[in-house]
Parts: sequence; C-alpha cells; structure tokens
Amino acid sequence: MVATILLSIFTLSLLILLHELGHFYFAKKFGVKVEEFGMFLPPRIWGKKIGETIYSINWIPFGGFVKMQGEDDNAQKDEQSFASKPIWQRAIIIAAGVVSFWLISIVILSGVFMSGAVEAVDDTDPATNARVQIVSVVGGSPAFSAGIKVGDIVKNIKAGGELMPIDKVAQVQEAAADSGGHEMILEIDRAGNVLEIALVPRENPPAGEGAMGVGLMRTAQKSYSFFSAIGNGAAATWRMTLGVFDGWGQIIGRLVKKEGMPPGAELVGPIGIVGLMSDQAQMGWNYYLQFVAMISVYLAVLNALPIPALDGGRLIFLALEAVRRKPVSEKIEQSLTAVCYGLLMVLMLFVIVKDIIRLF
Repeated sequence: MVATILLSIFTLSLLILLHELGHFYFAKKFGVKVEEFGMFLPPRIWGKKIGETIYSINWIPFGGFVKMQGEDDNAQKDEQSFASKPIWQRAIIIAAGVVSFWLISIVILSGVFMSGAVEAVDDTDPATNARVQIVSVVGGSPAFSAGIKVGDIVKNIKAGGELMPIDKVAQVQEAAADSGGHEMILEIDRAGNVLEIALVPRENPPAGEGAMGVGLMRTAQKSYSFFSAIGNGAAATWRMTLGVFDGWGQIIGRLVKKEGMPPGAELVGPIGIVGLMSDQAQMGWNYYLQFVAMISVYLAVLNALPIPALDGGRLIFLALEAVRRKPVSEKIEQSLTAVCYGLLMVLMLFVIVKDIIRLF
C-alpha cells in the first residue's frame, strides 16, 4: 500500500514536471533565458548551473517549475527576455505546457494499446480471455467484511455444492442473488495468488449495491499494431477530453437546477487523486497507466481554462495584447492573477480538507 502511494505521488509529480518541460523546451528554442528549471518545489536542496540555467532539486516533493527571464515583467526588453519575444512565440511557449499533457496521454495510451489494453467488454463479447474483475467495494457490505479488494478477479464460484467457472458479470450477479442468506465461496485471483473467500450475500441489499456490495466489470486484453495503437491512443485521448467537458457540463447543469452533484461525483484534490491512483495500481499496471492518461487529460483541460494564474488565462492576456497592439496593464494582470490564484488556493484547501476527512 505504501509503495503504491509513493508510486502515485511520483507519477503525479512526473506529469507536472513533463508539463514544465514543454515550457522549457520552447523557451530555449526561441532564445528565452531560462534562469532555473526545478524538480519539485522550493526551497532548494541542490542546484547546478549549466550554461545560463540552474538545474535544481527542491524540498517539496511535488511537480516542478520553470523560471524565465522577464516572464512577470513586461518592462524587460532584453533580447533574451520572455517579454521581448513576438506574441506568437510567447503563445507557443505557454501553450506547450498544456499540449504536453495531451501528448503524454497519447504516448501512454499508445504504449498500452501496443502491449495489450485491458478493455471493458459486455457479456455478449466473444473474447476468449475475458474475466470478471472487482472495480469497487462498498464499505460495510458482505464483500467488504470478507476482505474482497478492488482489482480481485473472480475465477470460480462455489455455491450450493456446485463449482461455476466465471467469465461473465451476469454469472456472478445471478449466483449472489441465488445464494442470498447462504454462504458462497469465491475463488479469487489477487495479483497472481489464488484465494478462496467465503461470504454470505444479502437477501435484501440497499438499492444500487447488489447482494455482495461490489462493482463488477468484464474485461478482455486486446493488442494492436504500432500505427493502430497510436491511432487508438490519440482517439482515446480525444474521447477522454470530450468526456471531461461532458462531465463538467452535467455537473454545472445539475447545480444550476439545484439538483446537487451527480451520484458518485465529488471534488478531489491531490490527496484524493493519489488515493485513486493507488487503487488503480492495485488493479494492475494496465489500469494504472490508463488512469494516469486520464489524469493527464484532466490537467490539460483544467490548465487550458481561460482563468488568470493558469496557462489558458495567460493566453487570453496575449490575445488581448494582439488585439490592442499593446500589453494589458501589468498591474491589472498581476492583480487578476493574484486574485484567481488566491481563489484556486482556497478551493484547493477545501478539497484537501475533504480528502483528509474522507480518509478518516
């Protein structure tokens, strides 16, 4: 458990570091002086100046940063200053960070599709390697009390003296319903170890929980050729992006109608994301990498929003500069950025507190 949490923290930090690398690459390409490229956040542990840039490792183990000359000072017109560069170059430097998140998702998903993607399939799919996996466990349910875990694969069920090989979700649901109030034994594959777990399904379970209290998914592994994998990786990233907007649209629509958040939807911060990533890691590398790709897409869309303090907001200021033929007042830009940054920090603190409460 500790190992998966550390892996999740490292992965999330790596995503943000690669995002900053996008800014770094194009800043260097267009001749902007990068004063520092840091892994993690200050204060600094170690730093070494190579050329004109200090490469540093910092104490707070999360993300990274790029510090460019003239990035926050429009008055700096030195030829190596960010502010001195044409608008199109500055826009590319800023947008590169956002685009990097999408590229990361495409690369990850392409690799997954080449190596063999675990895809959800329905019970009618004739896949020969299909299996039924536990994707959620309800607290306090028979499955929870018996020690069933997310990621377990149901291989066989022993009920009423019969052994039933399992490769469809309906088989598990029917066996649990038929065994209501009586013991049944699940033969589970957990990370290569086969276990037998006994439990008594409920006869009258709460709505939406099922007799055992688990969420089930039928999956099958499918591999693709190099070019097909890249195409599928790009297509899956596009679908994820549309899914983010669709999900946000549903949430906003329900809030406007005062219907509250959709069932199962909730705000999560870094702690919650690490927890979710840890859960996926326990289900296997395939699930974990697909989830990392989804997080990368979420970060891309979030960072592209036209909010000061985010890259999308900085692009809006550049667009206004292009239309007005002069920069937006530095005081106004800094004030709006500070206000939005403060609001984002308040929201972040709120969701972090919720994450901590949820843990305990």
